[in-house]
Amino acid sequence: MKKHISKLIIAAVIWLGLTAPVMAQGRIATIDLRKVFENYWKKAEADNALQDRAQEMDKEFKNLADDYKKAKDDYVKLQAQAADQAVAADERDKRKKAAEAKLLEIRESEQTIESFRRQASATLDEQKRRMRDKIIGEIKTVVNAKAKTASYTFVIDVSAESLTSTPVLMYANGENDITDDVLSQLNATAPAGSAKPSDKPADKSDKAPDKTKK
Repeated sequence: MKKHISKLIIAAVIWLGLTAPVMAQGRIATIDLRKVFENYWKKAEADNALQDRAQEMDKEFKNLADDYKKAKDDYVKLQAQAADQAVAADERDKRKKAAEAKLLEIRESEQTIESFRRQASATLDEQKRRMRDKIIGEIKTVVNAKAKTASYTFVIDVSAESLTSTPVLMYANGENDITDDVLSQLNATAPAGSAKPSDKPADKSDKAPDKTKK
């Protein structure tokens, strides 16, 4: 009898161990977060704003680069004038000092350009990060509300990848996919005439101005 009871207890423990995870799992929904993020109208608006800022920086950078080139050209002329033996020694000394001052100006210009390049890159990266965090936060708010309404215990991102760039979720039948519902709700707030993801190319939106060629 004792042996029989022991076997029943062991069987019950095994059964509970196998079924507990399933019982605790609850309802699961899936979402393609990448699709929602890329097609949310605010993402297109943010990309356009980022690209506009990058273009403004490009103009500022070009002005600095033009000034730098002019200073180099002036330096070459001053050097030639300082070496002109047809003028008096005093005049050559004056021109030599002017050339040295111009060289100092060139060095300062190089530092200014490099500092601007680093700051521009940091500014664009920070603006892009804030934009991304804000949009992800808005998406998460909608997802949370839908999950609570439909009594989902988990919402899994099917577009997520591991550190080795492999899919985190290997299979989903799409039965409880809320991607389109979330995207529709988010884009329902789009004002008339708002930018769409393909309205404006954003190939330069996250690039800092190129470094001056010297």
